[in-house]
Amino acid sequence: MVKPVWECLSRHERLSRLESLSHRSICIRLIRKVDQVFGRRRIVSVLGILALVVVGSVLLACTLGAVSIPLPDIVKMTLNKLPFVDFQQTWRSTDETIIFQIRMIRVLGGALVGAALATAGVLFQGLLRNPMADPYIIGTSAGAALGATLAMLLPVGLAFAGFGLVPICAFCGALITVMLVYNLARVGGRTPIVSMLLAGFVVNAMLVAVMSLMITISDTLALKLHSIFSFLMGSISVQGWSQMAVIAPLIIGGILVAQFFAFHLNAFSLGEEGAAYLGINVEREKLFILALGSLLAACAVSLSGLIGFVGLVMPHAVRLALGPDHRLLLPASALAGAAFVVIADTLARTVVAPTEIPVGIFTALTGAPFFIYLLRRNRREYAF
Repeated sequence: MVKPVWECLSRHERLSRLESLSHRSICIRLIRKVDQVFGRRRIVSVLGILALVVVGSVLLACTLGAVSIPLPDIVKMTLNKLPFVDFQQTWRSTDETIIFQIRMIRVLGGALVGAALATAGVLFQGLLRNPMADPYIIGTSAGAALGATLAMLLPVGLAFAGFGLVPICAFCGALITVMLVYNLARVGGRTPIVSMLLAGFVVNAMLVAVMSLMITISDTLALKLHSIFSFLMGSISVQGWSQMAVIAPLIIGGILVAQFFAFHLNAFSLGEEGAAYLGINVEREKLFILALGSLLAACAVSLSGLIGFVGLVMPHAVRLALGPDHRLLLPASALAGAAFVVIADTLARTVVAPTEIPVGIFTALTGAPFFIYLLRRNRREYAF
């Protein structure tokens, strides 16, 4: 009978091998610890840089406009709103009105819209495992557009928490459409991804046809084609701080909640079977992620109409630059989307002033070349 290799070794050789294994185990643990530390530092540094970019773009956007206001004055105005701070007023009272009642509201609204769309794009791309997915892929845009069109057709006026009838109906139309698509795709307690995409495509086409028919046969809507066009092309429209008080908690809260789904989205990249093997309740998590992404997209629509390209391109650009780990991808995309929309909106209202270009046109014209450059520069296969 052949003895095991371990029993054939002398005591000295056994101790030597045990010591070698112990050193190897310590080295592995040390390498993992170092990797975790440097990984955290990388996340903190990347998010810190992106946060500074967002702050810088917001401050720059506040200085530019029909009336140019110096940055030091804006900083002093803002700090004066804090207790125990009292800078001597060296600016005109009208400048303070322009900043706090018009310009800053719009700029911060644009940042919220960009963050919401980019986060929703990450959620939908991770859930559907489809690199072409965006916040509007399952009919959100068509539902919002139809809701806004119906609001323009109604002869009554309504306002709630500072929101007019158009953004309220757009918000409701987006959420109702997502619920319809989800229920149409649900079969036997399951919601297959392919069925959801097909249902979204069909419902989207049907709602667009209904909206087009309404515009064609209605004289009232024919007179409001410019408003409909502005909604479809996207335009940051925040009427007051009361709107921000309602929408900002929803968007910021949604972005924070999305962080808790980072592990689940990483697991979904293995497929539904792989995610289930890791102990994830696939159908429940799909419903939660779908609801969260739809809520963020609907909130963005209520502030800006349909701004395309942000939820599609920004997650891709961040993924190509930083990798596919959703723990970093979600917050980085939110910050990048916020800065992108703020810059695009600033260009839209200043490049050919006093004429204002729809923001959606600028997001496509500036985002597409940047994404193509990033894709060509890396010259590697896209990793999802």
